[in-house]
Amino acid sequence: MKITALSAQQKNKNRINVFVDGKYRLSLDIAQIIDLGIKVGNEYSEDEIQKFEGEGQYGLLYARALEYCLVRPRSSREMQDYFFRKRKTRKILIRKTGEIKEVEGVSESAVQKVYDRLTERGYVDDDKFTMYWLQNRKTKNGMSKRMIKNELMTKGIEESKIDMFLAQSYRNDKEEIKKVINKKQSRYKDSKKLFQYLLRQGFSYDDILGELGNR
Repeated sequence: MKITALSAQQKNKNRINVFVDGKYRLSLDIAQIIDLGIKVGNEYSEDEIQKFEGEGQYGLLYARALEYCLVRPRSSREMQDYFFRKRKTRKILIRKTGEIKEVEGVSESAVQKVYDRLTERGYVDDDKFTMYWLQNRKTKNGMSKRMIKNELMTKGIEESKIDMFLAQSYRNDKEEIKKVINKKQSRYKDSKKLFQYLLRQGFSYDDILGELGNR
């Protein structure tokens, strides 16, 4: 099986389409092309071509997963959910022909390889993620510790870890409740409705009563 052409993709010049025996077979990034020594005219076995396909899948998945992580830190569960979506077979529309085509999801081996690399490089770290969430979640408008804890648990963070970081956090509900009241009191003219709203936000009865009683 011979490599008959290499061409840069139009939308991503860093990705190279690889043609085998005159037909498109796979894509790799430029660094992979160089590392693997792939050149027009080289001949490979079917097993070797399949290995290149696996490398191409891994390279593309890693680039996209890295972009996902760079938007903000991600928890392990968020990444597992992300990879679950990537593994599912999906249908895409070919605009030129109007044809609906089924595209297979990425392989488990590619997922594991990407996850391990992201973890090794510190892009997926539950401790870093928890600290980020505590330091950035509604710091201006206020949020109760109970609500933050519930959110972190839905992100897959262990309760004991959350409690440890909450205990070390500078945030406290008495200050947070002031922020929420300042933002919401114009909307809730009735103090009873404001009281009920604050309870739903996870603040304690005593903290609410103490703050509203001082106004």
